[in-house]
Amino acid sequence: MILTRVSRMALVVTLAAALALGAAACTRSAQSPPPSQADQRAANEAAASWQARHEVDYRRDWVSIAALHNLKPGVNTAGSASTSDIVLPASVPPTLGRFIMDGQHVRFEPAPGAVVIHGNVPVVAPVDLRDDRETAEEDELIIGDVRLVIHVSGERRSLRVRDPNGPLAKGFVGFSWFRVDPNYRVIGRLIRDPQPQMLKVVNTYGDVDEYKSEGVVEFTIEGQTVRLRPFTTRPNRFYFVFRDASSGHETYGTARFLYSDLREDGTTLLDFNEAYNPPCAFNPNTTCPIPVRENRLPVKILAGEKAYPVHVLPPRGRL
Repeated sequence: MILTRVSRMALVVTLAAALALGAAACTRSAQSPPPSQADQRAANEAAASWQARHEVDYRRDWVSIAALHNLKPGVNTAGSASTSDIVLPASVPPTLGRFIMDGQHVRFEPAPGAVVIHGNVPVVAPVDLRDDRETAEEDELIIGDVRLVIHVSGERRSLRVRDPNGPLAKGFVGFSWFRVDPNYRVIGRLIRDPQPQMLKVVNTYGDVDEYKSEGVVEFTIEGQTVRLRPFTTRPNRFYFVFRDASSGHETYGTARFLYSDLREDGTTLLDFNEAYNPPCAFNPNTTCPIPVRENRLPVKILAGEKAYPVHVLPPRGRL
């Protein structure tokens, strides 16, 4: 083939560019593994670490829940005696004391001789108890291994009982996770509402709780562009309660939970490898929000925690 001077120059330039790109590719390959391998390794390490912490926290705070006793206005006697208004685990004294509910306020009065710890000191006089919405750290009464806290669900106030030696804790069958898949780590962008709103959300006990929401997060997953509405638990912290096409099959039917942080540029990283079951998946004494209509995705998200193998209903079938 006969080349003109111009075509020979063009060929030289093309070959030089190709060689340069090839050399750059070889340099990148020598310096670091392909991005997909790096992403897979990072996702595996991050998810494994997160899941390990989650399992420890959940065993302590949610697996150990032994009962949820509604408080009636006025006096509620408590102790392990069967004649108590609130019957507590056998390790608690027969007569522990009284919980007195006046409107939205609850006061505990210890029985003579009962050893109860509150704020690291023995309770020797009546003490007002904050509920679990008023404080980030629960205002607990401690009797040996048993912990008591005031829980709010809608307008209802209850006494939540934690007992790591109770039958529910002993019968817990553990956690099961999908294999970590970096394809389920996606970047979403917040689409803000004109102004923040307070949403009324029904929970698994039929009570109505309120959550703050500032907008929806849009992202692409499994080839589809979808949106989820998060609740804002504190500035720039998102709490997602969602269902997807796997719910009721591979994953828990009611919902799964996921947290993420809002970045300064308005984006947020959703790592569905960290999606987990609410405590109502395995403990009947917990109150969990049901996903709002916007948070029911048409795609299957086979990442995060799998369905708990035992079907659990709240007491008296109130789901």
